[in-house]
Amino acid sequence: MLIALALVAALAAGATLYAVLFIDEPLRLRTEANINAALKGYTVRISRLEFHPIGFSIDLKDSVIVQDAHPDRPIAEIPTLTASVNWLALLSGRVVADFEFDRPKIYIDLNQTRSELRDQVSLKERGWQEALQAIYPLKINQFRLVNGELTYVDDGPYRPLQLRGVNFRARNIRNIRSQPGQYPSDIHLDGRVFENGEVALDGHADFLAVPHVSFKADLDLRRIELDYFRPIIERYQFSLRKGVANAKGTIEYAQQRKIVAVPKIQIDGLVGDYIHAQSTVSPTAEIAKKTDGLIREHANSQTLEVRVDEIDIVDGELGVINRASQPGYRVFLGNARVNVKNLSNQNKDGVAVGTATGRFMGSGPTKIALVSRPTGKSPNFDLRLAIDQAEMKDMNRLFLAYGNFDVAAGQFSLYSEITVRDGMIDGYVKPLFRNVSVYDAKQDQEKSLPRRLYERFLGGMSWILENRAREEVATTTRISGQLAEPQTSTFEIVVGLIRNAFFQAVLPGLEKTDAAEPKGKPQSS
Repeated sequence: MLIALALVAALAAGATLYAVLFIDEPLRLRTEANINAALKGYTVRISRLEFHPIGFSIDLKDSVIVQDAHPDRPIAEIPTLTASVNWLALLSGRVVADFEFDRPKIYIDLNQTRSELRDQVSLKERGWQEALQAIYPLKINQFRLVNGELTYVDDGPYRPLQLRGVNFRARNIRNIRSQPGQYPSDIHLDGRVFENGEVALDGHADFLAVPHVSFKADLDLRRIELDYFRPIIERYQFSLRKGVANAKGTIEYAQQRKIVAVPKIQIDGLVGDYIHAQSTVSPTAEIAKKTDGLIREHANSQTLEVRVDEIDIVDGELGVINRASQPGYRVFLGNARVNVKNLSNQNKDGVAVGTATGRFMGSGPTKIALVSRPTGKSPNFDLRLAIDQAEMKDMNRLFLAYGNFDVAAGQFSLYSEITVRDGMIDGYVKPLFRNVSVYDAKQDQEKSLPRRLYERFLGGMSWILENRAREEVATTTRISGQLAEPQTSTFEIVVGLIRNAFFQAVLPGLEKTDAAEPKGKPQSS
């Protein structure tokens, strides 16, 4: 009996050695060579291959993928990739394969990303599909990824963007030819986003669609910490330091049909700023130009529909940082509650309504209301703005940048109502100053004599205009007439009006009018 067992063990060991020497290793070399022949810009190394005659399956062990331009660190590590026959499909007379990636880790840094973007080879031409086909002779019908991990690392002292515990499944990939708009393959994805976030996606896809895969799926994002995106967003001159987002929606992506429909996005504790750094362009004009370009590019697109029923920002702080002025300054709305409803890039979806409340510079209670009507060839909207008794001392860096003075005390208020209809504009902007003290001996003792005399002069001018009963200085800038460029976007008009009326009323003569403003000059009273 012992001799028989020893003989069986010896035969098994011999068969294993034979498989390794005469099947597994030659097959590994051939598979690796075929994969690399299909790929452009990347190289795959397979440590070990195990072929299982029973079941006709293949295991690739400890495989790595490196980017040829940056070979020091692999972009992917795959402990086990298993390719096997989809035996269930055989019952339907179809000979197809199952692929399963177990615990893959994908690592991408900024240098690798830049190399990919600079390269003229498109993703389709990289040969990834051909590389997968080189692993196993049968076409893939089911794809599974189990407990995967994706990490993106940017330059600087930023936390990596990381998805962990990612599971993905796609079934019935090799479907019969489908009609446009049909998605016969079901897909599912779930995983952890950063520290506390979660993502889930469920839907259907057509993997045989040309020129690219098409799909329609429901997406659920929970507790997504927005500050992780800071290194990416700062390249677009936005600083995002805090905020947690929750959102649900539906995404459809096909050749002639791209739809993003979101019932609600809620962001708690958002803290962010637009950063202006160009000395030759005003910060408000730059914001308007960039936003207007994005809106114009996708407005009423026949192939792209974006619809968000509601955006709700709770307890936020939103501001603008101007680094181009001397000195630099920041203006912001603290304790902000922003609500936008019926936001869409399609005119057919009707009126968009936005409201915002908060405290300007952390002190002045503020209310903003905007109603935008996407009818006609030019913008049609109503805007109301009220800032009540913000502390002027908190605005000193703004006054120094534009007026070369600061204040020791005082309250600032601003009230405005603007209506735009069919290329015509009508409204007013009224800034109001109360209890202004421009010169303070203790605050200004380090300043030069000319500066102190200048600020004493400004204080005297304030006294001349003062309303004795209420100790207020007020002026109203009336705005009416025809828009110089009726095709200008709502956002650009609003920002242009604020720049013209606010700065000319508060700090006269500091900025010129532009195409977003009405012809002629505003009238002050």
